[in-house]
Amino acid sequence: MSNKVIGIAVSGKSGCGNTTTSLELARKLGFRLVNYTFRNLAVEEGLEFEQVRKLAETDSKWDKLVDERQVREANAHPSVLASRLAIWMWKEARLKVYLDAPLAIRAGRVFEREPENFPSYEAALRHTSERDVRDHERYKSIYGIDNDDWGFADLVIDVSSIKPPEVVRIILDRFESLRTGEDH
Repeated sequence: MSNKVIGIAVSGKSGCGNTTTSLELARKLGFRLVNYTFRNLAVEEGLEFEQVRKLAETDSKWDKLVDERQVREANAHPSVLASRLAIWMWKEARLKVYLDAPLAIRAGRVFEREPENFPSYEAALRHTSERDVRDHERYKSIYGIDNDDWGFADLVIDVSSIKPPEVVRIILDRFESLRTGEDH
């Protein structure tokens, strides 16, 4: 491989397993995990996550801060970058992966992951759907990105019926084939 910094960008909407998948990819490859999010920014700023998320709906500075830090960190080392916009923002990524699943499945996963935040599956479904709409509008407004158009991704995986270890194996297989292809 070349001396260029290499890495994998992983994107998908809430509940697709971006973080879980990216953490395991980074571990298996010995790469740095870059998963700098509004949650990290909230801690740094002494705010609640929901405060930062709501501020980001009306002030693009929050998104831009997160996105700039992610790309800068990802470019510094061989990395796996996990974020909603990773495949759009990290131009230098060697492999761009989009994880996809229907809203109903993603909402179920959000409900299982955060039962303290949602009294029912229906509440998680409503929240996830509303977040999808807000995020879509924000990304379009700030960057002109349509996060429902991931057709340019190198690899799209429907994660609705497969577990994270299988998702990781699929990505590693594709990444290895790219690496092998570069060596010849």
